[in-house]
Amino acid sequence: MNPLNHVAIIMDGNGRWGMKYKNSRNAGHKAGLNTVEKIIKETIKNKIKYLTLFAFSTENWKRPKKEIDYLFNLLENFLLNRIEDLHKKKIKLKILGSKKFSPKLNKLLNNSEKKTSKNSKLQINLALNYGSKSELINAFKKIKKNKKAITEKNIDINLQTKKIPDPDLLIRTGKTKRLSNFLLWQLAYAEIFFEKKLWPSFNEKDYNRIIKEYKKIKRNFGKI
Repeated sequence: MNPLNHVAIIMDGNGRWGMKYKNSRNAGHKAGLNTVEKIIKETIKNKIKYLTLFAFSTENWKRPKKEIDYLFNLLENFLLNRIEDLHKKKIKLKILGSKKFSPKLNKLLNNSEKKTSKNSKLQINLALNYGSKSELINAFKKIKKNKKAITEKNIDINLQTKKIPDPDLLIRTGKTKRLSNFLLWQLAYAEIFFEKKLWPSFNEKDYNRIIKEYKKIKRNFGKI
Protein backbone atom coordinates (compact mmCIF):
# COMPACT_ATOMS: atom_id res chain seq x y z
CA MET A 1 0.00 0.00 0.00
CA ASN A 2 1.45 3.35 -1.07
CA PRO A 3 2.15 5.95 1.62
CA LEU A 4 0.37 9.25 1.00
CA ASN A 5 2.07 12.33 2.35
CA HIS A 6 1.07 15.11 -0.03
CA VAL A 7 -2.08 15.71 -2.09
CA ALA A 8 -2.31 18.54 -4.63
CA ILE A 9 -5.67 19.65 -6.04
CA ILE A 10 -6.66 21.81 -8.99
CA MET A 11 -10.09 22.97 -7.83
CA ASP A 12 -11.68 23.39 -11.24
CA GLY A 13 -15.33 23.99 -12.10
CA ASN A 14 -16.60 26.56 -9.59
CA GLY A 15 -17.78 29.02 -12.23
CA ARG A 16 -19.38 26.35 -14.40
CA TRP A 17 -21.16 24.87 -11.37
CA GLY A 18 -22.45 28.31 -10.41
CA MET A 19 -23.82 28.99 -13.89
CA LYS A 20 -25.42 25.54 -14.08
CA TYR A 21 -27.16 25.59 -10.71
CA LYS A 22 -27.38 29.25 -9.60
CA ASN A 23 -26.97 31.28 -12.82
CA SER A 24 -23.98 32.96 -11.17
CA ARG A 25 -20.26 32.16 -11.39
CA ASN A 26 -19.72 33.83 -8.02
CA ALA A 27 -22.24 31.49 -6.39
CA GLY A 28 -20.03 28.64 -7.59
CA HIS A 29 -16.93 30.17 -6.00
CA LYS A 30 -18.80 30.51 -2.71
CA ALA A 31 -20.00 26.90 -2.88
CA GLY A 32 -16.45 25.81 -3.65
CA LEU A 33 -15.32 27.08 -0.24
CA ASN A 34 -17.62 24.54 1.43
CA THR A 35 -15.87 21.78 -0.49
CA VAL A 36 -12.49 23.12 0.63
CA GLU A 37 -13.53 22.80 4.27
CA LYS A 38 -14.80 19.24 3.74
CA ILE A 39 -11.57 18.17 2.03
CA ILE A 40 -9.42 19.74 4.76
CA LYS A 41 -11.30 17.70 7.40
CA GLU A 42 -10.97 14.52 5.35
CA THR A 43 -7.26 15.15 4.75
CA ILE A 44 -6.69 15.31 8.51
CA LYS A 45 -8.73 12.13 9.01
CA ASN A 46 -6.49 10.36 6.50
CA LYS A 47 -3.39 11.65 8.33
CA ILE A 48 -2.05 13.34 5.21
CA LYS A 49 0.52 15.99 6.14
CA TYR A 50 0.45 18.29 3.09
CA LEU A 51 -2.43 19.62 1.00
CA THR A 52 -1.74 22.03 -1.87
CA LEU A 53 -4.72 23.87 -3.34
CA PHE A 54 -4.55 25.77 -6.64
CA ALA A 55 -6.76 28.78 -5.89
CA PHE A 56 -5.69 31.49 -8.36
CA SER A 57 -3.20 31.26 -11.22
CA THR A 58 -1.11 33.97 -12.86
CA GLU A 59 -3.39 33.50 -15.88
CA ASN A 60 -6.59 34.08 -13.88
CA TRP A 61 -6.01 37.85 -13.99
CA LYS A 62 -7.56 37.67 -17.47
CA ARG A 63 -10.98 37.07 -15.88
CA PRO A 64 -13.55 39.88 -15.38
CA LYS A 65 -12.56 42.31 -12.62
CA LYS A 66 -15.86 41.79 -10.77
CA GLU A 67 -15.20 38.06 -10.52
CA ILE A 68 -11.61 38.60 -9.36
CA ASP A 69 -12.76 41.11 -6.72
CA TYR A 70 -15.37 38.64 -5.49
CA LEU A 71 -12.79 35.86 -5.21
CA PHE A 72 -10.45 37.98 -3.14
CA ASN A 73 -13.30 39.19 -0.91
CA LEU A 74 -14.17 35.54 -0.30
CA LEU A 75 -10.57 34.83 0.64
CA GLU A 76 -10.39 37.85 2.94
CA ASN A 77 -13.57 36.78 4.75
CA PHE A 78 -12.30 33.21 5.03
CA LEU A 79 -9.05 34.33 6.61
CA LEU A 80 -10.79 36.74 8.97
CA ASN A 81 -13.37 34.17 10.10
CA ARG A 82 -11.55 30.85 9.88
CA ILE A 83 -7.84 31.34 10.54
CA GLU A 84 -8.31 31.07 14.31
CA ASP A 85 -10.09 27.75 13.85
CA LEU A 86 -7.35 26.47 11.53
CA HIS A 87 -4.77 27.53 14.12
CA LYS A 88 -6.59 25.68 16.92
CA LYS A 89 -6.61 22.57 14.74
CA LYS A 90 -2.80 22.86 14.41
CA ILE A 91 -2.99 23.61 10.66
CA LYS A 92 -0.16 25.56 9.05
CA LEU A 93 -0.89 27.88 6.12
CA LYS A 94 1.73 28.66 3.49
CA ILE A 95 1.20 30.83 0.41
CA LEU A 96 2.75 29.85 -2.92
CA GLY A 97 2.92 32.59 -5.55
CA SER A 98 3.52 36.35 -5.63
CA LYS A 99 1.64 38.40 -3.05
CA LYS A 100 0.65 41.19 -5.40
CA PHE A 101 -2.74 41.91 -3.89
CA SER A 102 -4.34 44.73 -1.92
CA PRO A 103 -2.48 45.89 1.23
CA LYS A 104 -5.35 44.47 3.31
CA LEU A 105 -5.18 41.00 1.75
CA ASN A 106 -1.37 40.93 1.80
CA LYS A 107 -1.44 41.76 5.52
CA LEU A 108 -4.02 39.04 6.18
CA LEU A 109 -1.97 36.49 4.26
CA ASN A 110 1.25 37.41 6.06
CA ASN A 111 -0.41 37.40 9.49
CA SER A 112 -2.08 34.04 8.79
CA GLU A 113 1.24 32.49 7.77
CA LYS A 114 2.97 33.90 10.83
CA LYS A 115 0.21 32.85 13.24
CA THR A 116 0.17 29.25 12.03
CA SER A 117 3.90 28.84 11.24
CA LYS A 118 4.65 26.40 14.07
CA ASN A 119 1.65 24.12 13.50
CA SER A 120 2.36 20.61 12.24
CA LYS A 121 -0.83 18.55 12.01
CA LEU A 122 -1.45 19.58 8.39
CA GLN A 123 0.25 22.09 6.10
CA ILE A 124 -2.01 23.74 3.57
CA ASN A 125 -0.16 25.32 0.67
CA LEU A 126 -2.44 27.84 -1.00
CA ALA A 127 -1.31 28.66 -4.55
CA LEU A 128 -2.32 32.28 -5.20
CA ASN A 129 -1.14 34.27 -8.20
CA TYR A 130 0.97 31.18 -8.85
CA GLY A 131 2.47 29.98 -12.13
CA SER A 132 4.96 27.13 -12.34
CA LYS A 133 6.88 28.55 -15.32
CA SER A 134 7.54 31.80 -13.44
CA GLU A 135 8.58 29.82 -10.38
CA LEU A 136 11.11 27.84 -12.43
CA ILE A 137 12.50 30.96 -14.13
CA ASN A 138 12.98 32.62 -10.74
CA ALA A 139 14.71 29.51 -9.41
CA PHE A 140 17.19 29.55 -12.32
CA LYS A 141 17.83 33.26 -11.75
CA LYS A 142 18.66 32.61 -8.09
CA ILE A 143 21.00 29.76 -9.03
CA LYS A 144 22.77 31.97 -11.57
CA LYS A 145 23.01 34.88 -9.13
CA ASN A 146 24.61 32.62 -6.53
CA LYS A 147 26.93 31.09 -9.16
CA LYS A 148 25.78 27.57 -8.37
CA ALA A 149 25.64 24.54 -10.66
CA ILE A 150 22.33 23.67 -12.32
CA THR A 151 21.38 20.45 -10.52
CA GLU A 152 18.10 18.93 -9.39
CA LYS A 153 18.99 19.67 -5.78
CA ASN A 154 19.75 23.34 -6.48
CA ILE A 155 16.52 23.74 -8.43
CA ASP A 156 14.54 22.10 -5.60
CA ILE A 157 15.94 24.40 -2.91
CA ASN A 158 15.24 27.51 -4.97
CA LEU A 159 11.59 26.73 -5.62
CA GLN A 160 8.80 28.10 -3.43
CA THR A 161 8.12 24.53 -2.36
CA LYS A 162 11.55 23.99 -0.81
CA LYS A 163 11.31 21.81 2.32
CA ILE A 164 7.94 20.54 1.08
CA PRO A 165 7.88 16.98 -0.30
CA ASP A 166 6.67 16.62 -3.88
CA PRO A 167 3.00 15.68 -4.27
CA ASP A 168 2.27 11.95 -4.37
CA LEU A 169 -1.17 12.54 -5.83
CA LEU A 170 -2.75 15.23 -8.01
CA ILE A 171 -6.52 15.55 -8.32
CA ARG A 172 -8.13 17.83 -10.88
CA THR A 173 -11.90 18.24 -10.85
CA GLY A 174 -14.08 19.66 -13.62
CA LYS A 175 -13.45 17.11 -16.38
CA THR A 176 -10.53 19.12 -17.84
CA LYS A 177 -7.37 17.07 -18.41
CA ARG A 178 -4.38 19.38 -18.16
CA LEU A 179 -1.96 20.73 -15.54
CA SER A 180 -2.55 24.44 -16.27
CA ASN A 181 0.94 25.60 -15.28
CA PHE A 182 0.66 24.05 -11.81
CA LEU A 183 3.68 22.51 -10.03
CA LEU A 184 5.19 21.30 -13.31
CA TRP A 185 8.53 20.37 -11.71
CA GLN A 186 7.09 18.95 -8.49
CA LEU A 187 4.49 16.73 -10.19
CA ALA A 188 7.06 14.76 -12.21
CA TYR A 189 6.16 11.46 -10.49
CA ALA A 190 2.74 12.21 -9.04
CA GLU A 191 -0.19 9.92 -9.77
CA ILE A 192 -2.82 12.01 -11.56
CA PHE A 193 -6.59 11.62 -11.26
CA PHE A 194 -8.92 13.67 -13.46
CA GLU A 195 -12.36 13.84 -11.90
CA LYS A 196 -15.49 14.64 -13.94
CA LYS A 197 -17.33 16.34 -11.09
CA LEU A 198 -17.13 20.12 -10.79
CA TRP A 199 -15.36 21.22 -7.60
CA PRO A 200 -18.46 22.26 -5.58
CA SER A 201 -19.96 18.80 -6.23
CA PHE A 202 -16.79 16.95 -5.20
CA ASN A 203 -17.25 15.35 -1.78
CA GLU A 204 -15.62 13.24 0.90
CA LYS A 205 -16.71 9.99 -0.73
CA ASP A 206 -15.07 11.01 -4.03
CA TYR A 207 -11.88 12.01 -2.21
CA ASN A 208 -11.63 8.76 -0.26
CA ARG A 209 -12.33 6.71 -3.39
CA ILE A 210 -9.38 8.35 -5.14
CA ILE A 211 -7.14 7.89 -2.11
CA LYS A 212 -8.08 4.20 -1.99
CA GLU A 213 -7.33 3.80 -5.71
CA TYR A 214 -4.02 5.63 -5.32
CA LYS A 215 -2.87 3.30 -2.56
CA LYS A 216 -3.36 0.28 -4.83
CA ILE A 217 -1.19 1.64 -7.68
CA LYS A 218 2.17 -0.01 -8.28
CA ARG A 219 4.62 2.89 -8.27
CA ASN A 220 7.90 1.99 -9.96
CA PHE A 221 9.71 5.35 -10.28
CA GLY A 222 11.56 4.02 -13.31
CA LYS A 223 12.19 0.55 -11.86
CA ILE A 224 10.50 -2.68 -12.88
